[in-house]
Amino acid sequence: DAHDYLAWLSVQTGHRYRLPSEAEWEYLARAGAAGNYWWGDRLIEGLAVCGECGNGDMTAPVGSFPPNPFGLYDVHGNVWEWTEDCWNGSYAGAPTDGSAWTIGECDKRVVRGGSWGRPAEEMRLAFREGDDRQLRSGKRGFRVVRELD
Repeated sequence: DAHDYLAWLSVQTGHRYRLPSEAEWEYLARAGAAGNYWWGDRLIEGLAVCGECGNGDMTAPVGSFPPNPFGLYDVHGNVWEWTEDCWNGSYAGAPTDGSAWTIGECDKRVVRGGSWGRPAEEMRLAFREGDDRQLRSGKRGFRVVRELD
């Protein structure tokens, strides 16, 4: 569904849209941070939606929390975000140029960021999961990347 939407959006606008690679997602979500979250190592209530964030019973509207230093909203919690990468259990052999890893268990795709109702541990910047690419869930979403012309 995400790919269908991105193809439609590309046709409608004349610009190319796609899912981010896992490397792009982490770079943009991290925004230069070295800790577990863009704001540091400790969970701080009121900065995300998760099961341990004091507000984890449903999604929040985009922009409900402060953006990270790169200006991106909701990179932690709210909904897991699909990436273009096939699932691989480790980074051994991963592309080093930031592109999507399109070999591996391609019936699964990497999701990042954690979601509402799930533990804060899963929101950590380094946490990743492989989900069936056909999975539909109220805890899954995607971030749109527009390629520059």
